[in-house]
Amino acid sequence: MGDLKLIPGIPPSLMHSTFIQKVLGSSSSASIIYSYKNSFNGFVAMLTSDEVQRISSIQEVVSVFPNKINQLHTTRSWDFMGFPQTIKRATTVESNTIVGVIDSGIWPESDSFKDTGFGPPPTKWKASCTGLTNFTCNNKIIGARYYKVDKVFGENDIQSPRDSEGHGTHTASTVAGDLVTSASFSGLASGTARGGVPSSRIAVYKVCWSGSCSDADLLAAFDDAINDGVDIISISIGPSVARPYLSDPIAIGSFHAMRKGILTSMSAGNSGPRAGTVSNVSPWALSVAASTIDRKFFTNLTLGNAATFQGVTVNSFDPNGFSNIVYGGNVPNRTGNVPSTVSSLCGKNSLDATLVNGKIVLCDEYNLGEAALLAGAAGMVVRGDGPKDAADVFALPATFVSANDGTIILSYISTSNATAKILKSNEAVDGFAPYIASFSSRGPNPLTSDILKPDLSAPGVDILAAWTLANSPTGIEADNRRHPFNIISGTSMACPHATGAAAYVKTFNPSWSPSAIRSALMTTAFEMSPKTTPLAEFGYGAGHINPVGAIDPGLVYDANQTDYVQFLCGQGYTDRQLQAVTGDSSTCISFGNDTAWNLNIPSLSVRVLPSLTFKVAFNRRVTNVGLASSTYTSTVLAPSTLKVQVVPSTLSFTSVGQTQSFTVTVEGIVNPSSIVSASLSWADATHKVRSPIVVFATT
Repeated sequence: MGDLKLIPGIPPSLMHSTFIQKVLGSSSSASIIYSYKNSFNGFVAMLTSDEVQRISSIQEVVSVFPNKINQLHTTRSWDFMGFPQTIKRATTVESNTIVGVIDSGIWPESDSFKDTGFGPPPTKWKASCTGLTNFTCNNKIIGARYYKVDKVFGENDIQSPRDSEGHGTHTASTVAGDLVTSASFSGLASGTARGGVPSSRIAVYKVCWSGSCSDADLLAAFDDAINDGVDIISISIGPSVARPYLSDPIAIGSFHAMRKGILTSMSAGNSGPRAGTVSNVSPWALSVAASTIDRKFFTNLTLGNAATFQGVTVNSFDPNGFSNIVYGGNVPNRTGNVPSTVSSLCGKNSLDATLVNGKIVLCDEYNLGEAALLAGAAGMVVRGDGPKDAADVFALPATFVSANDGTIILSYISTSNATAKILKSNEAVDGFAPYIASFSSRGPNPLTSDILKPDLSAPGVDILAAWTLANSPTGIEADNRRHPFNIISGTSMACPHATGAAAYVKTFNPSWSPSAIRSALMTTAFEMSPKTTPLAEFGYGAGHINPVGAIDPGLVYDANQTDYVQFLCGQGYTDRQLQAVTGDSSTCISFGNDTAWNLNIPSLSVRVLPSLTFKVAFNRRVTNVGLASSTYTSTVLAPSTLKVQVVPSTLSFTSVGQTQSFTVTVEGIVNPSSIVSASLSWADATHKVRSPIVVFATT
């Protein structure tokens, strides 16, 4: 993938083809696959390693990077955030708001996407929805595109914006799905399903196929979405590990969106709870962690001796009475020479179907039951000490119990005629919610340690939302169920909640910049507790999202392209590397540079050397978006190990839009491998603008 400086007056596609021929000669088999022509100037081509080197050496080329594969990061939730159906709305503005969803497509016939009561698309909308096979838009879904750079499709891929997986349908309905009463997953999580901005329009950009999403397709989707006229972009996709900004298509695409006034909301990643695993870290976009809601699913197992064990799954199957129960290690597929140590894990083709058919099987490794289902099992019990804060849907009746309970169950299986019954899941209240899910990726930011990521958290556990009818709720082919709604978990589910909240804020404040909207969401977030979330702010950022509070934050930390370019220059980017992100002729000489500490974002974070005295100053500015005449006083909450000083400690404003600057100085000593949390709040009579302060030391 290449990125070139734009030559005025020459169409990008012609310039790219001419460039390839000039540099590589007519004997080269290289050809242009994509020409990005709207928001950034670049192209995709099939090149040999030698050709990559030759093109990289050309002065006009600012970057060349390989096309890599990214991953999908997978309705009580809105009520849990204090965001009921009756909340006040700017209905007309919301109806003119267009949410761009970059994902696996959409199932347009879902009740969540009916256009009853919707007028024609907003006049600002530039795209159309013509020439598609097996897909029709309406006044709710007003645009749909799909991208596949290699033109290689899987057996179950649908060559249209139609969703064959379910992920994109789920995320789109979470952002902007219309109200659907009596929605449920086979009776579980019953209620009204709705998106955060149900009156808004949806534009679909399908880039994910059979679970993979290529860089080239992602950039093409960003390019089109920005040009089409979307107001906000939601992308629940990301790399497995954070990538440099200059070679990360989401970082590049979201930068160009920011320049056009479009906020990008992105999932933090699903590699938690280890530190340093957050993978979407662009400072100009919103990175969202996954938190729990106050609803949990439990599935009980009753043995023939009346002993009952509580497990965690989403089990919609009604019980069929008692069945014999066996241990996977005792029923190996002897025909396939499978040892018992392997069959105990219940992997594919590891079980003897004649010994498993009609029985419940106890397994030692977590999976969604494909092998057990294919072997004819009546049910499945997984034992283990893995996290149980999120419940999965299995392909057959199943529950996930603790290792200790599993040992007791295994002992019972050794008795004669052992039987068991798996009950349908029940719902319970989780009084500890919200806390960050174990799978949610954590900071510190592996790319820029002094920029706190994730930014905040939103519901991402056991979320009910719309689903495709082209796939089962488990994604397992042998699972022949089809449901219009599904319950899944992931930062992929948290991201569209934040997107919906951001779109809601924008409907009340349409002139706000992407940075102002992100600031409002962060500084009004509900505080969370490090007692329930290991790694504290590295898990939840500024806290749990509060859409209602964010429409009137009082003050915002605004930032623009100049701020972000100065940040990149301060990170040591050369002009050529800088231009790989900006897509223009920006230079560090013309913009200057600054440290990450001084990037005007709401959070304040710094990595220091352990057990040594440190002192660091953060320069910030805030813009008044509250009352014209107002005075804010600072309050610092910090442990005794930190000294935090704010100068000036009071800010007075005489008009809306006025900006004031201040400096926060933090000093102290931090022990090795520790995190010290503090906070700064600016408050007047009606607002409290809270920023997290995080100091951490690594060995």
